[in-house]
Amino acid sequence: MTLPAFNEPTSLRQAQRTTRIVEAGCPVIIGAGLAGLSAAIEISPLPCVVLSAGAVSTGTSTGWAQGGVAAAVGPDDDPELHYEDTLAAGAGLCEPDVARAITAAAPDAIAWLAAEGAAFDRNPDGTLRLGLEGAHSRRRIVHAQGDRTGAILLETVVAGARRRDSISLWDHSPARAILTEAGRVTGVLVDTPDGSVELRTNVVLLATGGIGGLFAHTTNPLSSRGQGLALAYRAGATLRDVEMVQFHPTAMHVGIDPMPLVSEAVRGEGAILVNELGEWVLRNPLAARDVVSRAEWAQLQAGHKVFLDARKDPGERFAELFGSIYATAREAGLDPAKDLLPVRPAAHYHMGGVLVDLAGRSSVEGLYAAGEVASTGLHGANRLASNSLLEAVVCGRWVAQGWREAGLASGTPPAPLHYSVDVPWQPDPVVDAVRALMDRYAGVLRDADGLRTALAELEPHRDHETGLVGHLVVEAALRREESRGGHTRLDFPDTSPVAEHILSTPLAFSSSLSVNPDPQADQVVTP
Repeated sequence: MTLPAFNEPTSLRQAQRTTRIVEAGCPVIIGAGLAGLSAAIEISPLPCVVLSAGAVSTGTSTGWAQGGVAAAVGPDDDPELHYEDTLAAGAGLCEPDVARAITAAAPDAIAWLAAEGAAFDRNPDGTLRLGLEGAHSRRRIVHAQGDRTGAILLETVVAGARRRDSISLWDHSPARAILTEAGRVTGVLVDTPDGSVELRTNVVLLATGGIGGLFAHTTNPLSSRGQGLALAYRAGATLRDVEMVQFHPTAMHVGIDPMPLVSEAVRGEGAILVNELGEWVLRNPLAARDVVSRAEWAQLQAGHKVFLDARKDPGERFAELFGSIYATAREAGLDPAKDLLPVRPAAHYHMGGVLVDLAGRSSVEGLYAAGEVASTGLHGANRLASNSLLEAVVCGRWVAQGWREAGLASGTPPAPLHYSVDVPWQPDPVVDAVRALMDRYAGVLRDADGLRTALAELEPHRDHETGLVGHLVVEAALRREESRGGHTRLDFPDTSPVAEHILSTPLAFSSSLSVNPDPQADQVVTP
């Protein structure tokens, strides 16, 4: 058994000395967000175990998502248009076959979620009410309760999982290592309040979310610091394009950590971006997120402040359309119908991740990934708005369908484990240091000097999972000597004529892969 070394709290190291062994005999899903629970529901009535680092239904990025689900379901829309918009936003790094397959599956994903109980917003005639977001050529954003789409979808899949006896939910049970033998998965080391458990299985799905919590300014839960990437990397899996971080241009700058998000849908309803002089930050507030974030950053670097002006549009309709955002603004002493909302770019979404094919298979036998932790090739260098929830549900279900076809889900799962644990936030000086470094040197604008400084300062922390992930992101950013999508290099401002993926493996850091336009090619690459 291969057990990667890592530097974690003493309580965990003590737990490891008293590890008990539990035979799962079925797939183990690490993560209880939309991707993980969609897979669990899809595989039912065949069994699986779902591990949640905290309480099931809390702490996942899914529940924080204000934007909706992108799907070509309108009368003037078509999946091919959705596909074209996705490629355009992805700045040359999308895998075309992947983008076409997932956008084509979007209408079915909406139907599946509705069948599970998701109450999407509808017009008086019963048709879906569709919103508009940046870089979309059509209104195709399906919402639930306005800006509560993520929360509603999480409630839906949590309820669906709890209705199914085949799904064994373990809460407050974070995975600490993927165990392997001879290059294939043999189990998961799990830290529970009752001690460490070696959960034996040959099939593991990583659905752990993103890395926004690596940055001092983020819209993500602070717990989202790339734990899944660290697990996969230590297990020997290949990662792809981990330098590609999307900075959302409208994080509310009101002294809250993490920063409250102001959905792009607000600009879809007419809000504009201005500085303190009333000058437009850019003429197209619905440009791709990387474009808008760089325009804002230029204003900030010039000494200006940036505001979202929603006073005219949506104006008095703001509270009705975006109730959660409105409530957050009011708590900060602001009325969006009367006041400018101070905003700035913040780390929001990770386009890179564990390299997988459309069945979710990584380069390690038995290890799968879905959702934000995975790199399917859908998002390329810059995710199209509202394609994240779409990818989570589509790819989560596809993973489960692949398991079913391969006969990988069988047996009787261990009993659910439910704990009443309220763990207060524990300051970690390594985490604090990494967040400051990443924000300073690997944010919206990057250069070689800053990235090398970050690498040197991160090197002593590579045994810490947060330090390891930060190091991987910075190292890949240093290797990408161009500006493309969410990655902007001041010292390499041009985009290379050849689009290449940056691969990170435990064995080598020098591999790159040209984008493969062949839809029949295997997407999993093992250097």
